[in-house]
Amino acid sequence: MFHPCHCTFVPPHITDNLAKRAPDDARAAARATAIEAKSIRSRRAERWVSMDAMLSGSDDRSLGAALPAEGSGGREVWDSQQSWVQRVSLNRGEGDAATGDGDTDTVYDFAGDVRDFLSKDLSRNSIDNLGMKLILNVHYGVSYMNAFWDGDEMTFGDGDGSIFSGFARSLDVVAHELAHGVTQFTANLDYFSQSGALNEHFSDVFGTTVTQLANGESVDTADWLIGDEIMGPTLFGEALRSMRTPGTAYDNPLMGTDPQPAHMDDYFAGPEDNQGVHINSGIPNRAFYLAATDIGDIAQAGRIWYHGLQNLWPTASFSDAAEVLVNAARELVKTGEAPKGAPQIVRAAFRAVGVTI
Repeated sequence: MFHPCHCTFVPPHITDNLAKRAPDDARAAARATAIEAKSIRSRRAERWVSMDAMLSGSDDRSLGAALPAEGSGGREVWDSQQSWVQRVSLNRGEGDAATGDGDTDTVYDFAGDVRDFLSKDLSRNSIDNLGMKLILNVHYGVSYMNAFWDGDEMTFGDGDGSIFSGFARSLDVVAHELAHGVTQFTANLDYFSQSGALNEHFSDVFGTTVTQLANGESVDTADWLIGDEIMGPTLFGEALRSMRTPGTAYDNPLMGTDPQPAHMDDYFAGPEDNQGVHINSGIPNRAFYLAATDIGDIAQAGRIWYHGLQNLWPTASFSDAAEVLVNAARELVKTGEAPKGAPQIVRAAFRAVGVTI
């Protein structure tokens, strides 16, 4: 059974704060963003319930029953034209010339960067490993303050231009949302509680890995910030998450204070945010930062995490993930794709954030 998520880049607690505290124009945009998120979740839930019902009536009830035929991972960038509808007008297909629209051309290039990373670094053929077409929607809604993966395509808002700028122009965002698709077609992690936090965590891992490699950064020179590229002039210098020091990404009257914990001692146990999927992801994010900096190579660390992701399951917990990732490191040491000592490094990183195996 599929466990598709309406996985948004900006967490709901931030959009809720903006809906209450932002200046009039931005407040209206934040409220529209929050309302649209609820509407999308409802529509997607109905669609996937229908999909599960269809699959349950067949002899093949595996995840593979819903997979498309093998393809080439071609890109299609669609323009929503400020409507709240996906795929309104096709702006650019695979191999087409640049359009002159900044969001269309940038997201097209970034999707290619992510696809190349999946192919060259992880030997994966697009999101589903079967060459799934990459569908990207730009100019979604009016001043829409978010981006999301909804189970089969990516959608990007323009932001309001003051608090948030265009989401399609951030490699962090594009890689993060595409990675939700990879998770869906591998571990298929449930989008709540610890499994949901792992879902967000793996997207941050691949987002920062792709960005660091594209920018030619090392683990020591990278800022390890997620979402700093989308901050508009009002909040320039802030970010949505910090993988190095969770809980320090932002602190201002509009967004509030970053609630991410860096250790299990401060684990968020409330019901909000699907039981803290964007909040508690700070714990494994910090573990990845520690492991990657100790290994000294973001590509090698990312490969360990990808190998581990393929061996997780929908309800996996933080402890489950730690054990699987240590085993993944051990396997990659055997093949020469990870340095000696990698299992000990990964184990120590999770212990440092209070996750025991």
